[in-house]
Amino acid sequence: MPKIKKVLIANRGEIALRIIRACRDMGIRTVAVYSTADKNAMHVQLADESVCIGPAPARDSYLNESAILTAALLTNSDAIHPGYGFLSERADFAQKVEQHGMIWIGPSPDMITKMGDKVNAKQTAIKCGLPVVPGSDGAVKSIEDALKWADKIGYPVMLKAAAGGGGRGMRAIMNADEMADAFNITKQEAKSGFGDDTLYMEKLLLHPRHIEFQVLGDKHGNVVIFGERDCSLQRKNQKVMEECPAAVLTQKQRDDMIEICKSAAKKMGYTNAGTFEFMFEDGKFYFLEMNTRLQVEHPVTEMVYGIDLVREQIRVAAGEKLGYTQSNVIPHGHAIEFRINAEDPETFIPCPGTISLYAPSGGLGVRVDSAVYTGYTIPPTYDSMIAKLIVHAQSRPACIMRASRALDEFVIEGIKTTIPLQQRLLNNSDVRQLKFDNHWLEKYLAQKHDDTPAAEESNE
Repeated sequence: MPKIKKVLIANRGEIALRIIRACRDMGIRTVAVYSTADKNAMHVQLADESVCIGPAPARDSYLNESAILTAALLTNSDAIHPGYGFLSERADFAQKVEQHGMIWIGPSPDMITKMGDKVNAKQTAIKCGLPVVPGSDGAVKSIEDALKWADKIGYPVMLKAAAGGGGRGMRAIMNADEMADAFNITKQEAKSGFGDDTLYMEKLLLHPRHIEFQVLGDKHGNVVIFGERDCSLQRKNQKVMEECPAAVLTQKQRDDMIEICKSAAKKMGYTNAGTFEFMFEDGKFYFLEMNTRLQVEHPVTEMVYGIDLVREQIRVAAGEKLGYTQSNVIPHGHAIEFRINAEDPETFIPCPGTISLYAPSGGLGVRVDSAVYTGYTIPPTYDSMIAKLIVHAQSRPACIMRASRALDEFVIEGIKTTIPLQQRLLNNSDVRQLKFDNHWLEKYLAQKHDDTPAAEESNE
């Protein structure tokens, strides 16, 4: 079994710091890579070694495969952890890592390829017994083809880019009159955004929730499914707040889906961390996609299940068996995560700049994953997420109370952040009473609202 003594982290920000901490807990040395814009970043300061890999633009640094591989070889790194985003789902990069004699800390390149293409992923899901949304059985190649499929599926429908992700490359079509323009525009967006204009079609669910299940598999055929996360509070398909478990599910629904997901992951031969994502409507699940990487929202699963998912990723990559079986994966309480972005909470325009004061909240059941500090200048070059606030308590009402307190305590001055929006959301009666779906937040933001807490909720 290979021994991992040094890990290069091909990422930046809070996830790079998260991986550094997991490695340190395991006695593993770390190498940070950074762009010139990140020379003062915390992940650079806390890693055992650091290597500058290029100028500020991501394409010249964090997406520069040659520079990252060179840095790994020069520092004698045993493995590379990609975090999420950037190169995390690039099968060709994962393959290059292995070809250079290093360990890729993630699913196999073959699995990334298979599940990264949305059309192939859906076909694989069907073969493995996962429930799917009614849709085309392959690529939709023309407007005429699209119209035929839409008639068969029934309007409304959604056109999606096969290589899409992150909420991009998709368009809703309510009737046949909208099809031609929607098809041409989506095809152009897919080509320019992903370099692949292949499209497919699915039935558009009008009031779905976004429910996902955490997968963890080792190289010995063992698979564990950790309980679900509810990620339904979204703006433009970008998650704003995530919870574990999904309080809208019955225990039978949860148990049934865990078994279905476990069976599917075993049939796939899935290794390392991943996520089965589903739409949930009227008591039924429909497979959406699979993320072959660690998720941004992985901390809520860690808080509820008491597991370090990054540690498990590293152990599995080194050939070790999972430290858990399905029978001893037991949830405790409820957790909520808030993505705190450097954005105007009203317009969502990014607000890079210098943080004049950074004082994160704390206390029992409160975790903050962040790589910023007082005096740190947020560059305009990268994603606007600067911190994640994760709160855990024994029940959802108690978690909401604790989260409200933690958001009130969280101080970030010098820039605008989304904290005021998240405070309003927690006070909203629909959020507190679980009366929301994937489209709720968009409607909420488009209208005036009175955010008064729901009456008489237990905090036990």
